[in-house]
Amino acid sequence: KKLADVAAGDSGIGGKMSFERYVMGAVFKEILEMANYRLDRMSGGRYELTHKTTAYRSNSAAGLDLEIYDNQTGAQRNVAGLSGGEEFYTSLSLALGLSDVAQQHAGGKLMDTLFIDEGFGTLDNDLLDKVLEVLNQLAEGNRLIGVISHVEKLSESIPQKIRVQAGSAGSTLTVEKA
Repeated sequence: KKLADVAAGDSGIGGKMSFERYVMGAVFKEILEMANYRLDRMSGGRYELTHKTTAYRSNSAAGLDLEIYDNQTGAQRNVAGLSGGEEFYTSLSLALGLSDVAQQHAGGKLMDTLFIDEGFGTLDNDLLDKVLEVLNQLAEGNRLIGVISHVEKLSESIPQKIRVQAGSAGSTLTVEKA
């Protein structure tokens, strides 16, 4: 019974962490390591994602929550308190980290295409520059980065574009090459 309780996560303090969630947490830590590499660059060294292994309530599932450490204030906090722009580049960092880890675990199969739909409008100009720098480095590393956005600064900094223009007879596409 004790072993079954441990495997089911029914014997812990600070939330229920099943054996399955514990194992997933190990992969989750790998994703966070890769995500933090990019997050460090996008946030100018301010933020770091951390793996929270306890739950906010003792009867909740534990082991796969996130918190963010703010190097500027020295405070650890819930990711729910991030601003729109911070949330966007943190999510982008996590997506890139997941892509890196999935590629490592896929026996060397390349995941060479990434599409990002909006969110850029939540970034101020400095943050937008940092995010674009990371995306440009990915593109230089033989990855195709597709961006769907209405932000004019993005349009100016991306040399190859597919523009979609809505019309009364349907949408038209225009391809612009550098």
